Amino acid sequence: MFIPIFNFKLYLLFFITLVSCNLKKTSNLRNTLLKINQSHPSLIILGNVQDAGSPHAACKKNCCKDLFLNPDPARKVVSLGLIDPNDSTNYLFEATPDMTSQMKHLSQLGNSNKEVPDAIFLTHAHIGHYTGLMYLGKEAMNAKAVKVYAMSKMAKYLTNNGPWSQLVANQNITLSPLKSDSTIQLNQSLKVIPFTVPHRDEYSETVGYKIIGPSKSALFIPDIDKWSKWQKDIIEEVKQVDYAFIDATFYDGEEINNRDISEIPHPFIIETMNLFKDAPSSEKNKIYFIHLNHTNPGLRSDSDQLKTILANGFHVAQFGGVFGM
Repeated sequence: MFIPIFNFKLYLLFFITLVSCNLKKTSNLRNTLLKINQSHPSLIILGNVQDAGSPHAACKKNCCKDLFLNPDPARKVVSLGLIDPNDSTNYLFEATPDMTSQMKHLSQLGNSNKEVPDAIFLTHAHIGHYTGLMYLGKEAMNAKAVKVYAMSKMAKYLTNNGPWSQLVANQNITLSPLKSDSTIQLNQSLKVIPFTVPHRDEYSETVGYKIIGPSKSALFIPDIDKWSKWQKDIIEEVKQVDYAFIDATFYDGEEINNRDISEIPHPFIIETMNLFKDAPSSEKNKIYFIHLNHTNPGLRSDSDQLKTILANGFHVAQFGGVFGM
C-alpha cells in the first residue's frame, strides 16, 4: 500500500511520541514504587495542576502549545493519594477530571486489586475537585457504594443536582458527612480532620484537610482566597504539621493579564514566600506549592521563578512524590 511520505512522517512522529510517553509513565511509576515504604503509610502526589489541567482549553500561549502536540503524562489535576500497606487500604483526596488514571496509579502503588479507593475526600464543587465522580457512574465503571466524604452543602449539591444525583440514587457512591474540625478515624494509624477555608463557594463549602499518620502529619489546602481572609494563621498551622501542600495557583499577578484577579483570588506564591520570609528554614522546607495554573512558571523546570522558589527554601509538589506518614 502506498503511504504518502508526509503522512508517514506524521505517523512516525506520533509513534515515537507515544512510545516516549509510555516509557516515561512506566519510569514514573517504577520510581514512585521504589520510594514507598511497604510497612508504613505514605502520602503520594497524584496531581499538582489547577482544575482545568495543562494544556488548558483554548490556550494559545507558549505554556500550552507544545503540550497539545506532546502531552506530559505528569501534568495531572491536583490530587493526593494515601496508602496504608498494613491493612491494604488507600484513599483519594479530590475527584478530578484525571481520576481514571489517578485511581489506577493509586491501586498499583498500593499493591491492591481494588479499582476504587476505600474512600474519596472532596474539598469543594469546582470542576477540578469533584467532576471525576462521573467515572463511577453507569456510563463508566458503574461502581458500587464508593464512600465519598463531603461537607453538608457539598453533599446536598450532589444529591439534588444531576447528573451527580444519579450516582447517589444508583448507589454508585454513598455520601459520608464531614464536620469542620472533627476527626475521622480511617483505621488504627490514620486520621483526617477537615476544616473550612474562605473561597468562592457558589455551590458548596470549601475545606482543607489535616492528614495524620502514625509519625507524620500533612496540611492540604489546594484552594483558598487570600491568607488574610482565613480565620486561622497559616504560619501557625504549618508549624503543627510535617508537610504543607498549599494553594499556589498563580506565581504573581503578571500571568493574569486578561482576567480580573478579584474574581479569582488566590494567594500568589510570592505572597506566601513573603509571609514566611522570617520563618526558619525548617518551616519553609515543609511547604510544597500545589494547584498550579497552566500559566504558572513554577511548573517549568527551566524557569527563573522555580529557581527562586527553590532558592528561598520552598518546594513545588511534583507528580509521583512520596511522603512517609
